[in-house]
Amino acid sequence: MEALKFTVIKTIEQYNDYCNILDDLISKDEIKFQDEIELLTLLIEKWDSENNSFKDSDPIEILKAIMDEHELKAKDLVSILGLTKGTISKILNYQKGLSKDTIRKLSDHFKISQEAFNRPYRLKNEINRRYRNASLMNTRKNITEMS
Repeated sequence: MEALKFTVIKTIEQYNDYCNILDDLISKDEIKFQDEIELLTLLIEKWDSENNSFKDSDPIEILKAIMDEHELKAKDLVSILGLTKGTISKILNYQKGLSKDTIRKLSDHFKISQEAFNRPYRLKNEINRRYRNASLMNTRKNITEMS
């Protein structure tokens, strides 16, 4: 009996190997690899859903963890996302939210479900920093009216 080329992922090493193989196959962009690409995608998604605790982290924590894992700095995201350094800084410091386009680019580049980045999280707004009530955190208030 012939051994299977791909099996259910059981270790992080196997997961990383399959991610690398998937990257290579996708970059070749040939129809003959379509079944392998689909199978690897299913296996990787299964591993992700069972082993990653994305639900416990906000999108920026996830992005920072991915950056650490890939040894990337904020300036590296400029070319990946097509954004300015200032915009990347605002995103990483919770001052600007992730756009749909940015979520798509992150998902495609890192081969992670868009669901990981497409969830609500709190932004920090300098204007409202003096308020202690968290529900006011991301709303603009006319400060002169409140004084």
